[in-house]
This record gives sequence, C-alpha cells and structure tokens, in this order.
Amino acid sequence: MNPLPPEGKLRISVVVVNWNRRELLRECLDSLSNQTVGPVDICVVDNGSTDGSQELITGSYPQVRLIRNPDNRGFCAANNQGIFSSAGELVALLNNDARAQPDWLEHLAAAFARPDVGMAASKILVAERPHLIDKVGHLIWPDGQNRGRGTGETDHGQYNKVEEVAWPDGCAAMYRKSMLDEIGGLDEDLFAYADDAELGLRARMAGWRCLYMPQAVVYHHRGATLGVASGRRLKLIERNRVLLAVKLFPVSLLWLNPFYYGLRVLAGAWAAWRGEGETKHYAGWSGKLTMVTALIQGDLEALAMMPRMWAKRKEIERFRKLSPAQIRQLLRQYRIPLRVLSRQAN
Repeated sequence: MNPLPPEGKLRISVVVVNWNRRELLRECLDSLSNQTVGPVDICVVDNGSTDGSQELITGSYPQVRLIRNPDNRGFCAANNQGIFSSAGELVALLNNDARAQPDWLEHLAAAFARPDVGMAASKILVAERPHLIDKVGHLIWPDGQNRGRGTGETDHGQYNKVEEVAWPDGCAAMYRKSMLDEIGGLDEDLFAYADDAELGLRARMAGWRCLYMPQAVVYHHRGATLGVASGRRLKLIERNRVLLAVKLFPVSLLWLNPFYYGLRVLAGAWAAWRGEGETKHYAGWSGKLTMVTALIQGDLEALAMMPRMWAKRKEIERFRKLSPAQIRQLLRQYRIPLRVLSRQAN
C-alpha cells in the first residue's frame, strides 16, 4: 500500500487535549515533531492546566497552535474545539499520554485512499510494556460496553494486516474531516470515555468504514488522566455505555439491554472471584465499595440524561444509511466475547 493517497498529499491536522500532564505532553509533542509527513498542523487544547503545560508549549513548541480553556471542559468538548478549528482534510487525535512512531501519520493517512473510509485505527501498545497490546480497534458488548480489540494480548504479529474494524480508539485515531462535518464531532454530553465508540458507531450508521493500519504504532501510558482505579472514571464509563445505547441502538436491541447487562455483571462477578477483570484495580472491601458506588452513580446520571439522548436519535436520521437490521448485524460482527470482556481490565 502506498504511504499516502495516490491523488496527492492530504493536509493533516493533529489535535492533542491536555490537562496537567506536562512531562507526558512533552513526550507526545516530541513524537509529533518528528513525523515523516508534513506540513502538519498541531493543535493542543489545554483544559486549564496549572502545572506549566501552557508555558512549555509557548516556550518550546512555537509551531504548535495552542487553545487555552480557563477550566476543564472535558475530552469531548476540547477535541471538538481542535477538530473544527483545523484546516486539514484529515484530523488525527492523539492522547497527551501517548507517543507516536515517526511514520504514524503517514500510515494512517494511507487508509483514506478509499473514498468510503472515514476513520483509521492505530496499533496502540502499552508504553511501559511495549510487547503488550493496548488496543487495535474496538469491540462492543450488546449492553453498550465497548472494549479494545486485543487488549492485554502479547503482540506477536497476530494483528499485523490491514483490515476493516468497527472503529478506532480515540487515543490515536484519524478521521476524514468531511465526515465529521457531516455527522458532527464527539458528543460533548459524554465529557470523556465511550466518546470514541459513540462517534465510531454513528459514523458507521452513516455508511462510513474504518481501516486498521498496523504499521501506525503508538505507545500509550494507560490510565494516566484519572487513574485506572478512579471511581469517577468508572462512573463515566458506566454512564456513557448506557447513553450510547439509548442514542444509537435499534429499539429491538435496546429493550434487551438489561438482559445483556445482567449477563456481563454475572460474568464479571465470576471473574472477580478468580482475581481477574476490572475488579483487580479496586483492592479490598473499600475498593469494591468504590466500584459499586461508581456504577450506581453512573446509572443514576444516565437515567437523568436519557431524555436528552433519546431526542438526539432524530438528529441522526438526517444522515443515517444503515437500517436497524444492518446496525444489529454490525454490532454482532464486532461483538466482544463475554469471556474475554469479563477478564479484561478497561
């Protein structure tokens, strides 16, 4: 495959959202400064950092466009600021706690030689243990819980071919700007977590496809923003998986949501008994209480936001091309096995 679309080099913009991660941000920006394609428009949207991040950018990276927010507007709103102020035909998102290989953008851009491709997914490896896979695209369970494909597996080349996947992980992804102009950006009501899955499924419903580009490699420091054992993180994950389903799932599948949720809870409890899965991040009885409290709070917040999400279903009709049956087929095609889901730690 040619490293760039045959019709010529498309302009690329990169958006990095930052909040009080100065040293990780430095590593991220250094990796973007050494990309094999250019010129590249790099935009950092800073969510009110107080650790000197903004001073680092203005002092050491004059080529970077900086958007300063007075406070933390969340991952979704900040990314949208960067996306819709960008001039590139392609827009890449990169987490501030990730560093990209020099040819990362070059290989992602190659995916867009196909006109029906609106998204490109990276091979994301764990920074501290680069032989382990963080994510190589996404999978989803029928209750709306989404997880990374290949998460936790040792990378021995099993995901080394270009192939279609459900959608990319927002840690390191590229999108066609015209697609985002058509369907909208990240849903700002989600704030953070599951936002990439919501955007990806919405794009698939509009008829766009996603290619996984295995040579587009990124190293990710997992859980660097809120921490893997954060109650707030788990609350957002639980809340947003419900909101994603309410907004995008066919009604025939939405009615079955409690059933699939119950199956996942039972499988998770069995995994916890064996010391596997999400619960291993929440040690002891206090950790388990934090976990249960976060799940309940997430569901209560989702309940309050359901009317707003239901109303958004009408907006999607404007561009939706897949029928409910085709959406169900898509979700079946990219369903994560329950055994794998219960053993994974998000």
